[in-house]
Amino acid sequence: MSTAAESPHQGGVPQPAATVEELRSALTRVSPDAVTTFDAERAEAVARARSEVSAAPMRRFVRQWALHVAIARHPQQAARLRRLEARAAEVTDPAEARAIASEIGRILDKAAAEAGLPHGGES
Repeated sequence: MSTAAESPHQGGVPQPAATVEELRSALTRVSPDAVTTFDAERAEAVARARSEVSAAPMRRFVRQWALHVAIARHPQQAARLRRLEARAAEVTDPAEARAIASEIGRILDKAAAEAGLPHGGES
């Protein structure tokens, strides 16, 4: 995972370190409407981590939100992803569906790399 702020977007918000505090701080700038969800999911992940006596729920939470922030740091790319996801929900042509899935994959791969996340489902 990323340990240092890197690659600021045009608005000047760098990718934060993959810590709860850094991610929340960046989220307040790039996606303030998501802070309430972040806080609720954080509480749920903490409770699950305690009940399972495992750090895995918190690791999943941090990875998920690091990816969210990496995408939200680039507003045009985030908007493109939302449009692609909406189109994917209604497309019936297999070729178009593959093209959409491929483009979504490229956006997610780029965001994962920016966030310092493992590629292709690695842990």
